[in-house]
Amino acid sequence: MSKKPLWKTFCSIFIDFLHILQHYKEVKNTMKKTEIEIQVNIENKKPLMEFLKNNAEFKSENQQIDEYFSPIHRNFIEVRPVKEWFRLRDSEKDYSINYKNWHIDDKGRSIYCDEYETKIENLDTVKEMLKILNFKTIAKVKKTRKTWNYKDYEINIDSVENLGDFVEIEYIGKENVNPEEIISQMVDFLKSLDCGTIKRNYRGYPFQLLFPNEVEYEEL
Repeated sequence: MSKKPLWKTFCSIFIDFLHILQHYKEVKNTMKKTEIEIQVNIENKKPLMEFLKNNAEFKSENQQIDEYFSPIHRNFIEVRPVKEWFRLRDSEKDYSINYKNWHIDDKGRSIYCDEYETKIENLDTVKEMLKILNFKTIAKVKKTRKTWNYKDYEINIDSVENLGDFVEIEYIGKENVNPEEIISQMVDFLKSLDCGTIKRNYRGYPFQLLFPNEVEYEEL
């Protein structure tokens, strides 16, 4: 019997590790959470900026480089809709690793995701591990992010290289809520600020860079 190639062994171990994570709500320095967010383009962001200046808590402004990976033996972006994303983030030398598995409605639109994220100390070492495990880079997203907190929302204003400006609102309130109700409240919040036309996409930045002709926008 021929031996299994070393890279396949490593890949099996790594995928088993991800499966184990799905059965625990918390591992040391690693948290699984339900992420509820919307990503939109707004016609006029001035009212939003004024609102944030007067009512929200400014948290940070930084440059982020997100590098997305996929295992060669199970290509995440071959399926439609794309449900899984795995990335490393360099946020001005603050490093993290993140895996998201999106829940999709019957129209193929993302509703919320199961998210696993933890900080890492050495980005280059993790990249080398992924290379050994036969993961390949599929996209790189570079952006400037400004972040505010307002009540149960984290509000990000992103300037994304080759894509433009976006607003992301993420729910950071209590657990065990109805995602669709929270999203409806987010939309109502934006509409109340009179920002003009609001267009939502359900794909995220890496998908927009990889498959611009497949991106659809919903006017809210």
